[in-house]
Amino acid sequence: MNTINETNFNFPGQKDVYKGKVREVYNINDEVLVMIASDRLSAFDVIMPRQIPYKGQILNQIATKMMNDTADIVPNWLVANPDENVAVGHLCQPFKVEMVIRGYLSGHAAREYKVGKRTLCGVSMPDGMKENDKFPTPIITPSTKADNGEHDEDISREDILAKGIVSEEDYAILEDYTYKLFARGTEIAAKRGLILVDTKYEFGKTKDGKIVLIDEIHTPDSSRYFYADGYAERQEKGEKQKQLSKEFVRQWLIENGFQGKEGQKIPVMTDDKIIEISNRYIELYEQITGEKFVKANTENILQRIENNITNYLNS
Repeated sequence: MNTINETNFNFPGQKDVYKGKVREVYNINDEVLVMIASDRLSAFDVIMPRQIPYKGQILNQIATKMMNDTADIVPNWLVANPDENVAVGHLCQPFKVEMVIRGYLSGHAAREYKVGKRTLCGVSMPDGMKENDKFPTPIITPSTKADNGEHDEDISREDILAKGIVSEEDYAILEDYTYKLFARGTEIAAKRGLILVDTKYEFGKTKDGKIVLIDEIHTPDSSRYFYADGYAERQEKGEKQKQLSKEFVRQWLIENGFQGKEGQKIPVMTDDKIIEISNRYIELYEQITGEKFVKANTENILQRIENNITNYLNS
């Protein structure tokens, strides 16, 4: 199956291109950004050697749908979707922090809690909690926005302000938007029989100084979901929760001796494993959106994307 590993386009008015772990962003005339979601798979901040069919389309379409479903409460950067793998939006200066918000003691928070820590990013966590218990109220645990190949680091609100990474005035808006988006995401998830456990949001500032939501939102790469049905019973019995996120990829890598640490080798992903991961992403899409996934034509995938973007820019 044809997939997108990387793109090397040259669009009219193109100023520069930024290549992230998964997305490639083209700056057009310092006015708009064209963001292409590749099929690359990143885990533990490492890009896997093989791509996952339809992954880029899935992430792009979930993020687009979620931005449209939250635009009434938080402004976002999105302008158009000229292709299944593409989002076009306003040029923004990104904030150098990711706003991570957690409704439950899971993942990184649970690992820190297990070793005795009761404070994460300057935020207190109550005593007596079990993994995957719900916090009394959601907590914001920001992280730095690392460059490619580097690991994001936990950071407190106090450190962000003290180091001047974000001004106090802007940070108050980021917090407000984060709580609002998480509340809406929780409502959307509940309608699908899901629990939005934790997620991250990224924000930027437009040329006229407006703070907007950028990048992905509520996708399985940026969020963790539990199935609501049976959640309480599983917690009561101390069983693992049924998850809907990229966690299944991480678990497979861990079982095969890889956690992104120095000296570890990425396990070989067979064709069957690639198709299995692709099918899981399709399942995630349908569960999160409540819609049937329609596969885009991938016969000449790069040509298709280039034509659709060029036609859009020319119009």
